[in-house]
Amino acid sequence: MVIKRLFLLPVFVFLLSSCAATENSSNEHKKTVYAMDTVMEIKAYGDNAEEAINEAEKEIFRLERLFKRDSEESDVYKLNKYKKAVVSADTADVVKKALDISEATEGAFDISIAPLTDLWGFYTKEYRVPSQKKIDSVLPQVNYKNIGVDGNFAVISGNSEIDLGGIAKGYLSEKITEGFRKAGVTSAIVSLGGNIQTLGNKPDGGKWQVAIQNPDSDNSYIGILSVSDMAVVTSGGYRRFFEKDGKIYHHIFDTKTGYPANGGLKSVTIVCFDGTRADGLSTALFVMGLDRGTEFWRADKGFDAIFLTDDNKIFVTEGIESMFKSDYPFETIY
Repeated sequence: MVIKRLFLLPVFVFLLSSCAATENSSNEHKKTVYAMDTVMEIKAYGDNAEEAINEAEKEIFRLERLFKRDSEESDVYKLNKYKKAVVSADTADVVKKALDISEATEGAFDISIAPLTDLWGFYTKEYRVPSQKKIDSVLPQVNYKNIGVDGNFAVISGNSEIDLGGIAKGYLSEKITEGFRKAGVTSAIVSLGGNIQTLGNKPDGGKWQVAIQNPDSDNSYIGILSVSDMAVVTSGGYRRFFEKDGKIYHHIFDTKTGYPANGGLKSVTIVCFDGTRADGLSTALFVMGLDRGTEFWRADKGFDAIFLTDDNKIFVTEGIESMFKSDYPFETIY
């Protein structure tokens, strides 16, 4: 069995500036943090940037403590164990948002995925291909409708369990930029693995340049997005997978089949103002595939997307066509 796990560079970020001195000025402050199994890089500019970044680091570890499945002190652990729990306002908020995305995508995104990812060994990193009988026995536990939240009171019915890994970083990026705004920071970029959140423009007034990784190479990209005040979140099977008997099994599951999603895509990138929603939708549309994902986008229009298919075709929704530059041909979705 061959195992490959890529967490550090699912999306490249280039901070291009017309003046090198701007990037290296005393008003630039940055910090690298390891949390949620991810290397996180935060960069902010301005008089209040240093204090804001220090507060952001505290926020990262605070939310990690709330959301960590294997910590007895976390909200998620208590809810999974006791099936009823009074949780923090943040946990209640992120679960509600996750359930909204699940409802909208008909379960293509589902935080009750925990029993299935555990069965395949992705949580413990003891990877295996389970029997169909075991998959069939677990599937009834994977149902977002088994989760309920009323105020700060959360419940889980049956043997379901939740895992916030598919949405936690998007929520965290929102909280960090919210803190930046309160501190008066007007220029910042937050990179949480495959989750990028930008605040305002670069210090020189230009757009942030976010390069979307080529899943087939750590050192190349399929195109560059120019954005400000946007979240850019990429999901793909290339980020974490194992190989068994010559076949690749990745970590993004189709909850209808219990197997890794096979929608014909290598990656999906979501671009929108809401980092939490972008995080959930990137997973959902990867599961849906190009056709269903396109239909969902046309019905919603509250976000934009870049689809990379298994045969290396790039499709870009019309809202970001002018923002996306690539050396490869791409087709615009209208």
